[in-house]
Amino acid sequence: MKASVVICGAGIVGMASALALARGGCHDVVLLGPAPRAVSTDHNTYHPRVYAISGSSQQFLQSIGVWSLLDMSRVTRVEAMEVRGDQFGALYLRAWQAAQPQLSWIIEAGEIERVLSQALKVYGLTWLEDTLDQYQNQTGVTQAGKTLTADLWVAADGANSALRQLAGLPYDSQPYDAVGVVAHLTCEHPHQGVAFQWFRPEGVLALLPMPDTTAGHQVSMVWSLKTAHADVLLGLPPERQADELAGSLAPATRARLGQLTLRGPLNGFALTLGQSPMIGPGVALVGDAAHRVHPLAGQGLNLGLGDAQALVRVVSQREPFLSAGDPLVLRRYRRERAQAILEIRLVTDGLKRLFDVTLPPIPWIRNAGLSLVDRLPLVKRLLIEGASRSA
Repeated sequence: MKASVVICGAGIVGMASALALARGGCHDVVLLGPAPRAVSTDHNTYHPRVYAISGSSQQFLQSIGVWSLLDMSRVTRVEAMEVRGDQFGALYLRAWQAAQPQLSWIIEAGEIERVLSQALKVYGLTWLEDTLDQYQNQTGVTQAGKTLTADLWVAADGANSALRQLAGLPYDSQPYDAVGVVAHLTCEHPHQGVAFQWFRPEGVLALLPMPDTTAGHQVSMVWSLKTAHADVLLGLPPERQADELAGSLAPATRARLGQLTLRGPLNGFALTLGQSPMIGPGVALVGDAAHRVHPLAGQGLNLGLGDAQALVRVVSQREPFLSAGDPLVLRRYRRERAQAILEIRLVTDGLKRLFDVTLPPIPWIRNAGLSLVDRLPLVKRLLIEGASRSA
């Protein structure tokens, strides 16, 4: 089969890339990867993974026609954010301080996958529910034995990208010796659309606002715990997990939302800092296949959607005599993404390492700096505006 573009990976970034290309007039696109699982519509059951969608990502999803398809009863506006240091430092960011209605939106991974797959069916793109087994010189063979040739191959198949590895592209991965432990919690007090973050000795803890359930108010937890600590917690029986987590969360959150109760299974994923060259001969990398950052700023998916948007733009606007995989087109894509990726990488990695330092007077300085920023309205406005444009 010959195509203009083959996209390996049918996750959120891969589907968004395919849909954006189709809407831009490039219907000769093949999406390669298993379709996402059907999601529950029960308003007491939520996908275990949620994302904070920035303003720029929301506009991209709107431009490809899927934002209006989301079930808004499952989407939560983040109207404010509270960040607390490991001592006395505190920073409060509110959307109205930058004349914005919200800072971001919290949406389940499954809900975004649902609307993207629904839209792709309408466009009738070729979707092969298969995986790549061999690749060389812009020709690939799937595990089912189908041969595909394309001008451009897009690796959207995650941090362990098969296409990236088969194409021989380097990938620098540095483990953080930490695990992102995620779960949904019932909280005693309403979150009021506020996202919370604590920099703790054991790792960065975030509680993200979600819709209420019949059990009460709900938040999603992302706790970046040291690997040894996370392994112990994840290895406990479910009933012990709930007790252990409740005992750890009470002092960590200073009871900001009252009692927190585990309302589902705990899941964990290893945290790494990863970077690739973004492009290779006839290949473009997007999302986790291209880069990974620490989740403390919640920008991983936003970066991936930014990749998809930039790649589709340079491919759609290329000169008529250039193919989609021409080296000039691919270099334009890499150049367009360089600054955004570097900024997020420096901010997330820098903050993580800054709060890892325990030698005096660094703890006092970082907490004082956090509180100082809270007293500077112009700086806070710039932070809010920057976050809304992230990726």
